[in-house]
Amino acid sequence: MLSSSLLGSSSSSHPLTPYGWDAEWESEFAPYVEQGCLPGRVVRVDRGQCDVVTADGVLRADTAFVTPHDPLRVVCTGDWVAVDPEGGNPRYVRTYLPRRTAFVRSTSSKRSEGQILAANVDHAIVAVSLAAELDLARIERFLALAWESGAQPLVVLTKADLVPDPVTLAYLVQDVESAAPGVPVLSVSAEQGQGLDVLAAVVSDGTAVLLGQSGAGKSTLANALLGEDAMDVQATRDVDGKGRHTTTTRNLLALPGGGVLIDTPGLRGVGLWDAGSGVDQVFAEIAELAEECRFHDCAHESEPGCAVLAALDSGELPERRLESYRKLMRENQRIVAKTDARLRAEIRKEWKRRGAIGKAAMEAKRSGLR
Repeated sequence: MLSSSLLGSSSSSHPLTPYGWDAEWESEFAPYVEQGCLPGRVVRVDRGQCDVVTADGVLRADTAFVTPHDPLRVVCTGDWVAVDPEGGNPRYVRTYLPRRTAFVRSTSSKRSEGQILAANVDHAIVAVSLAAELDLARIERFLALAWESGAQPLVVLTKADLVPDPVTLAYLVQDVESAAPGVPVLSVSAEQGQGLDVLAAVVSDGTAVLLGQSGAGKSTLANALLGEDAMDVQATRDVDGKGRHTTTTRNLLALPGGGVLIDTPGLRGVGLWDAGSGVDQVFAEIAELAEECRFHDCAHESEPGCAVLAALDSGELPERRLESYRKLMRENQRIVAKTDARLRAEIRKEWKRRGAIGKAAMEAKRSGLR
């Protein structure tokens, strides 16, 4: 068990400081000190157990007490936990401290459940490979979840060495910036070291999570930041630039230059989970235009006085951006409606209202033709 002198020491000298421990976490943990529990941070979860880094080192603990039926309340990588002191066999994680941020997506199942990928994250790094054609809509989807999590997003364009022409690279960065208002976009080559100093400076402050598809170069990037080959890496397929899953669990790693990094498996599906405010932040220009619409509940479809449609007609708003916005908003509304009966009723009422308007318009059109 930790000594009273260690528990009373300042957070800056605490053995867990390199993993993000601070005065606020120490205050949150105070009630569990009396129970003899150790503070620790989850560095990996798999098969009902987890690795927890504590002041006594990394230990293996059972997660039976922190695996409720609600998947959003299951302990995950990045959580700060209270774990049994030495002597228990097995040792258990008794609880986790309230999360400051949480990166959540919807599962690919039909049960309409959320899945938490990482907790207590300050920076959400969306890794996008330049070995394949840019998918701006997918980047917008990742960013919506990143904003919703409470973390600060950052887009990292990996494998920049594959685009030797600086003008072409600048255009690619510009394209991504147009889809990511308010989000820094950084081109990086782990092979050549390009941009790594800037990225290392960003992640040295707090906890960062690496997100992206398989083949995006996340593990290579993690190894470059760590200064060692801690994560397995496989080559991408030449035919389509896609990669195989090299990371199969979410791993939390302390960086030599400061900060903590959570590497995640490649994500095939990135479903939204109650990310309405995140979508608004990704499409900030549309949210700003919507404030000028004549009707406060304007759907930006065919309503008179719609500022969004006016911007579309004038060319100020690209059609691709509006279609992407509509798609994500519809998807998010469906997800929320599945867990909110009141919202389902409101959506059905809105569908009926729009149907009635459309029917009336058609009847008026027929009357005019007679």
